[in-house]
Amino acid sequence: MANQPLLNTYGRLPVVFEHGRGMWLYDTEGQRYLDTFTGIAVCGLGHSHPGVAGAISQQAERLTHCSNLFHCKLQQELAHRVCSLTGMDGAFFANSGAEVNETAIKLARHYGHQRGVTNPSIIVMENAFHGRTLATLTATGNRRVQAGFEPLVSGFVRAPFNDLAAIEAIAEANHDVVAILVEPVQGEGGVTIPDPDYLPGLRDICDRNNWLLMLDEVQTGNARTGTYLACQQAGVEPDVVTLAKGFGNGYPIGACLARGDAARVFGPGSHGSTFGGNPLGCAAALAVLDAIEQDALTDRARVLGQRLLDRFREHLEGAEYIHDIRGQGLMLGIELTEPCSELVLLAKVQGILLNITRERVIRLLPPLTMTDDEADYLADQVIRIIKLYAADDRDRPRQ
Repeated sequence: MANQPLLNTYGRLPVVFEHGRGMWLYDTEGQRYLDTFTGIAVCGLGHSHPGVAGAISQQAERLTHCSNLFHCKLQQELAHRVCSLTGMDGAFFANSGAEVNETAIKLARHYGHQRGVTNPSIIVMENAFHGRTLATLTATGNRRVQAGFEPLVSGFVRAPFNDLAAIEAIAEANHDVVAILVEPVQGEGGVTIPDPDYLPGLRDICDRNNWLLMLDEVQTGNARTGTYLACQQAGVEPDVVTLAKGFGNGYPIGACLARGDAARVFGPGSHGSTFGGNPLGCAAALAVLDAIEQDALTDRARVLGQRLLDRFREHLEGAEYIHDIRGQGLMLGIELTEPCSELVLLAKVQGILLNITRERVIRLLPPLTMTDDEADYLADQVIRIIKLYAADDRDRPRQ
């Protein structure tokens, strides 16, 4: 696979996948692999979902692209559906999570200028991840992905995640703040779940200071955590919320949703996207929403997530090499006590695709469409490979 005319931006494993189905990927040699993270929470309905594939195929025969200088029926239908699900008032469609987070950042700055704030700032969190454009890279709380791209974008104030006191202190000291941008659960940051009062507390602080609460649900949204938006479990209504990844089940489409004053910030010419909300992407996203609704996948994510957590805890909790096992719906993390990047190659040899984040957290993002038997099989294989890696030959549940 050497000498490919591709820029060297990814550390790729030596495998080429040819097709997929459900929770399985198949390489060019015919080898089958269990995909435990579905393209990093992208294929929430599994690979090659027939409803999505059919919608894309049918739409491709009708109309693939139409300029946003004109109305698009499917775009209007998708906006109505997703706003109804989320309680938002308006939608802007783009092509990725980074793009819709960039939209949210621009919206917050415009909101600040409309209120007379000359240098509007946005509070972002340590260990966050919001994308790799210059603005979203700056908002991301990971110095390793920022290095070499200075000067970074100004207008961001960083705070520890899950620390309301730190946000209150910033509110006291910095009168340029106009918004908070935060993930309900940090995905790239290690499947870090905040305290139950964190999101409601942020909502209260924003209300008292006339700030926008902007939630990055690129990874947590689309039923992944057991509700369509993760924030719905906390009873919190954001002013702005972003979606992507599983929104198109592999077709690139994202959404920036807004309500109230935030939905009235933009005017014609203030933002745009050539490909955003194209008919093909909208057809894919509508098919995803149909499947989530018809197959009750929010409930399935909640039930399957608890099933996996129970199984992992039964067999791994208390082991000297396990630091924590946590999750929300089908967004789960098994944190080891030591860095475990070698586990990726070991698992690949065993026919299992694993994702490691924050050096020692196995991040699991399986499809919402798994059967109970498939969920049990996934859990057993992950448990097996962790024990193999840790040289733990006990085959019975831990006491």
